[in-house]
Amino acid sequence: MRWLKRIAIALALLALATFLAFRFSPWPSVAVIAYAFSDGERVSEAALARHVPPGIETRRDLAYGPGRDERFDINRRAQAPGPQPAIVWVHGGAWIAGSKDGIANYMKVLAGRGFTTVAVEYSTGRGSRYPRPVEQVNRALGHIVANAGALGIDPDGIVLAGDSAGAQIAAQVALLTTDDRYARALGIAPQVDRGAIRALLLLSGAYDLGSVDLEGDYGWFVRSVLWAYSGSRDFLEDERFALASVTDHVGPAFPPSFVSSGNGDPLEPQARRLAQRLRGEGVAVETLFFAAGRRPELPHEYQFNLDDPAGAEALERMAAFAHRHAGSQPRASRD
Repeated sequence: MRWLKRIAIALALLALATFLAFRFSPWPSVAVIAYAFSDGERVSEAALARHVPPGIETRRDLAYGPGRDERFDINRRAQAPGPQPAIVWVHGGAWIAGSKDGIANYMKVLAGRGFTTVAVEYSTGRGSRYPRPVEQVNRALGHIVANAGALGIDPDGIVLAGDSAGAQIAAQVALLTTDDRYARALGIAPQVDRGAIRALLLLSGAYDLGSVDLEGDYGWFVRSVLWAYSGSRDFLEDERFALASVTDHVGPAFPPSFVSSGNGDPLEPQARRLAQRLRGEGVAVETLFFAAGRRPELPHEYQFNLDDPAGAEALERMAAFAHRHAGSQPRASRD
């Protein structure tokens, strides 16, 4: 029948268009990946809700720049006596997805440990590519330090943190802040003084983008997100994008760092190499890694599961590390 033939032709054309879209643009793949990230964030946030301590005040969507995505949320204990050390957190999402809303409850949990926590939003998706998120987080950090008093933050107690892609962005901002030559090569002027970042918390991050496996189980995912983020299908040949591999560029001025990944995280070897390189440069480093044979394996972003002892350990270890380097006293957990 004629109408069946037309449907068959239409389906064939749709299939061809889909094939061509995935082959010649990363964005169809990115749309699928972004959906998966948003679903994962909802699950994580729901599980974290019961760990949020009472008495946390939140101010949402404060501006650090003119862009629609240049916003941040801030959390602190309602009865905090004065300015507190701050953990400024950059969310993950493979540089193309995620949002500050996906870490909202975790930021409240950390605020209960005696910090003012700041969740920074940055641009993702079509039209936003490297190094714009680095520029934005750099700008956000400058705004936060300049307005520390109004935000209830001790400007001498800033800890920069991130998870997954956010850990990479945080590390890159710390690097450009502490290394003038690197900042010039990247073309981004630091917005805070060299000593403003007292420490880093780097969780489940990627720090050597040139070492990723483009053919293995995660090859499609890795190629899609790095193509989209870099703006180039030949991202490994892009000299400026190579600067995103912070392990190759860190030096002795890099801030003290807490570095952790789960034993089932495909990015864990990158975290181990970064920690080793930092120690070789004389940087104070604390790590939390797990035996290769640990079962069940701890996945990427394991730290957000506070119902698992490993996630709870990561929380307490990095809170203690942040207090130690921010010059403040830890507050006991109340949840």
